[in-house]
Amino acid sequence: MSYTFFLLLLTLVHSTFSSLAPTDRAALQSIRDSLTDMPGSAFFSSWDFTVPDPCSSFSGLTCSSLGRVTGLTLGPNLSGSLSPSISILTHLNQLILYPGSVTGPLPPRFDSLPLLRVISLTRNRLTGPIPVSFSSLSNLHTLDLSYNQLSGSLPPFLTTLPRLKVLVLASNHFSNNLKPVSSPLFHLDLKMNQISGQLPPAFPITLRHNSISGELPPALVGAEALFLNNNRLTGDIPEEYVKSLVNGTTKQLFLQHNYFTRFPWNSGLQLPDSVSLCLSYNCMETDPVVGLSTCPIEVAPLLSRPASQCSRFYNHSSTG
Repeated sequence: MSYTFFLLLLTLVHSTFSSLAPTDRAALQSIRDSLTDMPGSAFFSSWDFTVPDPCSSFSGLTCSSLGRVTGLTLGPNLSGSLSPSISILTHLNQLILYPGSVTGPLPPRFDSLPLLRVISLTRNRLTGPIPVSFSSLSNLHTLDLSYNQLSGSLPPFLTTLPRLKVLVLASNHFSNNLKPVSSPLFHLDLKMNQISGQLPPAFPITLRHNSISGELPPALVGAEALFLNNNRLTGDIPEEYVKSLVNGTTKQLFLQHNYFTRFPWNSGLQLPDSVSLCLSYNCMETDPVVGLSTCPIEVAPLLSRPASQCSRFYNHSSTG
């Protein structure tokens, strides 16, 4: 065997067993350096950078046939921060961080990750705003940043991403008014934030525990589940919502702890067993059997707000 042929064979063997691209290997090393296993966790025990092929041995890692990282799942039970080097993984299509104690801001350069379809970074201690670079994620299908400490204005570009179907930002500190939606969303959860303003037409569901005001728009009739409790909604509930409940199109309608003045219920109507409805603590007279039919267990068993409270609210609204 000639020396030249031996070198060629050695190079071929090395490339076969060292399939991870050098740039991605360096990025993973930086990501590893910025995170730590919490007591009882052993997630990083498999991240041995002396092995020839991390793609086949690292926990939470998936790679393409070209040796580029396509999926990164971190945790659970990690602390530290998310390294900006995540942006080097330019073939990434899925980024997941399981619950833990990871702190600090989101990495800033998501515009270098055009293939991302799923971002799920839930139940940690992430802070700061959503980077503007998220606006370039034209292939994003799912974004879940719930149960963190993120803050700032709710970015208007989030609801214009062309392929976004699932947006979950619950239990953060986002503020600002709601904007019109052009994304093809079928699941939206913004509960427990500081969002205010009126409910725009054609806005999707799940917005409880905010400061949404105004009346229920007709565009939401027929939603399978509608959670608008603990807001500042007013006026009569349109009859179309009752029809949607009675025919079983709407399965869950939670409107408790608002300031609605009328629920147009006819005593001859009957709710299907599959329907959940809660209307407690509003400014209206309601049949107790209907208004408290399937309220969550934590809801106070008061059917209506005190009249004085309703009067103060509506007088203030009319003069404000």
